[in-house]
Amino acid sequence: MIETDRRKETAILIGINYPGQDYRETEDFIDELSFLAETAGVLPVKRFIQKLDIPDPRTFVGSGKTQEIARFVDENDIDIAIFDDELSPGQLRNIEKALGCRILDRTNLILDIFAGRARTSHARTQVELAQYQYLLPRLAGLWTHLERQRGGIGLRGPGETEIETDRRIIRDKIAHLKEQLKKIDVQMAAQRKNRGKMVRVSLVGYTNVGKSTIMNLLSKSDVFAENKLFATLDTTTRKVVIENLPFLMSDTVGFIRKLPHDLVKSFKSTLDEVRESDLLIHIVDISHPGFEEQINIVNETLADLKSVDKPVILVFNKIDEFSYTEKDEDDLTPAGRENISLCDLKRTWMANDKNHPTVFISARTRENLEELKRLLYEEVKKIHIRRYPYNNFLYQSEDNPL
Repeated sequence: MIETDRRKETAILIGINYPGQDYRETEDFIDELSFLAETAGVLPVKRFIQKLDIPDPRTFVGSGKTQEIARFVDENDIDIAIFDDELSPGQLRNIEKALGCRILDRTNLILDIFAGRARTSHARTQVELAQYQYLLPRLAGLWTHLERQRGGIGLRGPGETEIETDRRIIRDKIAHLKEQLKKIDVQMAAQRKNRGKMVRVSLVGYTNVGKSTIMNLLSKSDVFAENKLFATLDTTTRKVVIENLPFLMSDTVGFIRKLPHDLVKSFKSTLDEVRESDLLIHIVDISHPGFEEQINIVNETLADLKSVDKPVILVFNKIDEFSYTEKDEDDLTPAGRENISLCDLKRTWMANDKNHPTVFISARTRENLEELKRLLYEEVKKIHIRRYPYNNFLYQSEDNPL
């Protein structure tokens, strides 16, 4: 029996190594799943990874691996098995029977974290809608205790009636929540309109890259920040003034790999802040081994939001946590990501992108924070001059006359 902290539920993590996917990449994905589990208050104790072309349609992993997992669950009294992909209703039922413990897929885990972190009625409504949309096709699995009462044609029992009743109730709740969110959307749009023509800047990025910390430093406010995934769900907007230039800055919900589609749809009013921004500050955690993939995921999400063509400042955060291993001179194997120094990275495309100004900072130690402020000032000024061509006197000085 594994010795664990009894105050927490224990979990095992299960994923698939797909063809063409480096095993280290799969490990990174399971690391993220582990971080999600810890954020939800669960203690991961073991991970199972199987090499498969496609998930098994019955049990996600193969029958042999399922038996191996079932033995481990039984011998170690595991509470939850968490899968790194969304499971179908049939898979959920089959796996629960095989393992005899609670089953969560990635989507359900993320929804649970959002539910626990939603602080305002707006965020709670958005999360509740996504939860009901996730639950609706999976209701049948909740009524297995009545399965003997369900028959074929002419033998409909109370179990099936109960499911249909619950489906109707959930559909009604989904319709009600959508109406609530429509009203919220109108209110939020009115609030954004009332902000006038001030330049609007949004912080975007993968979850847990330091957006809220940077927001606090630039706006001198006290936005909730924590070293956990999805610390921020609600959009927070603050007025920021750099030198003599005022603008509005918004901190938004972090993106993540395989962000549930229903969650993106239900958070429409929150993500509208990104759509309506004049400038995006894309924060990247450069200390993360998979930061380049995280950049791609954020860019794909921005493309879905039709915001990929906006002006962007690329901010590589956490340079104080960056580490690498220098290769030995007699090591003839190709250099990997772990062998590249920060100085080398600064000489690559990242620091020389003509389309996006780039800066390397540490929000924790405030290193290069002034350089970020200077870049931000210059980019906001460009937008402000285009919008108010007759206000150029704001930027005049003895040293810099226009």
